[in-house]
Amino acid sequence: MTDLITTDLVRLGAAWGPDKHDVIRALAAVVDDAGRASDKDQLIEDAFAREATSATGLPGGIAIPHCRTTGVETPTLAFARLDPPVDFGAKDGPADLAFLIAAPAGGDADHLTILTKLARALVKPAFTDALRAAGSEEEVVDLITHELGEPAPAAKTGVPASGAPSGTATPAAADATAPGPAGKPSLVAVTACPTGIAHTYMAAEALEAAAERAGVELHVETQGSAGSTPLSPETISQAGAVIFAVDVGVRDRGRFAGKPMVSSSVKRPIDDADAMIAEALRYAGDPASAPRVEGTASEAGASSMGQETWGGRTRRVLMTGVSYMIPFVAAGGLLIALSFLLGGYEIVGPYGDIAVNNTLFSPPDVTALGLDHALFGSGVLAYIGAIFFIIGKTAFMFFVPALAGYIAYAIADRPGIAPGFVMGGLAINIFNVQSSGDSPVGLAQTGFLGAIVGGVLAGVIAHWLQQRKVPIWARGLMPVLVIPLVTSIVAGLLMILVFGKPISWLMTQLTDGLNSMSGSNAVVLGVILGLMMAFDMGGPLNKVAYSFAAAGVGTAAAASSDAPELKIMAAVMLAGMVPPIALALSTVIRPGLYTAAERENGKAGWLLGASFITEGAIPFAAADPLRVIPAIMAGSAVTGGLAMALDVSVRAPHGGIFVLFAVSNIVGYLISLAAGVIVGAALVTLAKSRGTADADVATV
Repeated sequence: MTDLITTDLVRLGAAWGPDKHDVIRALAAVVDDAGRASDKDQLIEDAFAREATSATGLPGGIAIPHCRTTGVETPTLAFARLDPPVDFGAKDGPADLAFLIAAPAGGDADHLTILTKLARALVKPAFTDALRAAGSEEEVVDLITHELGEPAPAAKTGVPASGAPSGTATPAAADATAPGPAGKPSLVAVTACPTGIAHTYMAAEALEAAAERAGVELHVETQGSAGSTPLSPETISQAGAVIFAVDVGVRDRGRFAGKPMVSSSVKRPIDDADAMIAEALRYAGDPASAPRVEGTASEAGASSMGQETWGGRTRRVLMTGVSYMIPFVAAGGLLIALSFLLGGYEIVGPYGDIAVNNTLFSPPDVTALGLDHALFGSGVLAYIGAIFFIIGKTAFMFFVPALAGYIAYAIADRPGIAPGFVMGGLAINIFNVQSSGDSPVGLAQTGFLGAIVGGVLAGVIAHWLQQRKVPIWARGLMPVLVIPLVTSIVAGLLMILVFGKPISWLMTQLTDGLNSMSGSNAVVLGVILGLMMAFDMGGPLNKVAYSFAAAGVGTAAAASSDAPELKIMAAVMLAGMVPPIALALSTVIRPGLYTAAERENGKAGWLLGASFITEGAIPFAAADPLRVIPAIMAGSAVTGGLAMALDVSVRAPHGGIFVLFAVSNIVGYLISLAAGVIVGAALVTLAKSRGTADADVATV
């Protein structure tokens, strides 16, 4: 523990020039001279790369260039007192204290935890003042080792956050689930920086100090390299607002859905933590005017990562893949739909020739290319339509790999992403592997089912490899080389040699079954899909139905309007629109049955439902599930069945009424929607009316 820094790694009165890059090079040379660098050039390169993401200068004359790197094999800290000071980008001027923190790319959690303790110490004026007053290298080493002398925090039980080493807990997270004192304002925060070594923990320390000064109970989740213990659902629900001080994505952000939010880079709390706490308190006191975390409070869920069951873990893994997949589907589908609007359905033929041979200033001849349905007969619009089609189809090519990649990510964190994407690419035969000859046969395509299987395989294998004990020199290679390579080989062989043909056969049977559906069979399918869409309003069943439909649109977006996949998409979209609109209508028919808050939710339900955001019904269902859920399920079932019976189809996978241009049989679309809304609204109004006084009367 004490070999993190030695006197060989300390320089006092260092004059290394006015440029921060020269200082970083000099500090790396100090590390190398002390025999602690396995590759000095790599250490410099990685420190420069981190510096490029955001400046590492801090208020109070401190600079902390840092990185995770294969250039060192043991965690190392080099320190220099600079004379003259050097500008590292801090707002209040140059730095006279510079620390180079170098952590091995595959460093163990204990050493990373020590580095986080140092990062927290750097925001304490007493510590930095003592470093400035130190008269010798030995005194500097003593000060630092004394600051780090306490044992690392005891391991907490439970499952750590995705990617966090098992059995570790950050200082901030150790008490993250403790309830706040009665009557004391409560806030939660998440801090995270790209490397997860320094700024993550310094931001947490600064926020905690500011909260203490303000008399606020603050719980911080540090999503850093030393692991992370997630905030409990109870702690999150009791908090008036959340602070996101991050330069990377927040893991499991949906836990905070609906909370008033203060969002900034990870450096802001280090510079101005008091203002962030004040801003969060202001938002907590007036949530109506505050920015909020996207989603609704119900989406935050009641599961704790630390108490995750196998069922909950399975749900999280699949939902992670689906949630990352949906933007590819939505963007790709809408672009293809727009391309048909501008260039006509015939654009699927000559789009390549148009993109290669024409420009906006030399548009194609729509008559010569047979683009009879180009908007206004315009060659310019046809050219734009061709470009939209290419972009949209490209987006669609990635949605199956994204599904597999982020399923693997949910299991194994970042080391799972690359092999997961590879499995998704194999699932759709992304570069068209086929036999030679006049009638070539392609490698078996397994579609979205194969992506799920491949993503799970990649995640499980990568996670297993992460748990293996390896020599220190190999740790840096594990996440960037060994795990992706071995996982891709093993999972790829299993997918091609073992699972490929059976899953491909199953997908063929499913496709043939869809293509043969007509009459009553199709109506029954529409009813089932409608029931699934309304049952949990954005939950697993809803997402399964949506993924089933969206995957079909990906393969049939350019097909004729009677393609069964496009009819399934219409049934799913319409059924998902019904619950919020039906409940909004019910609040208008009998407003006395609803509280004032529910009537306000009803006003939002019109637009949410029209936009195909089924989650708009969640506040009503959460308050009265036994009467609301069966009623809206009935309405969605009617809509799904009618949409199939009336042969409604849609080429866009999202958008509700705002993609009517992509709908075939608009009249049937509107009839199906109206019928389900009326049925759902009537049933929920009737159910809430029986034996219940009007809400306004009951509260008098």
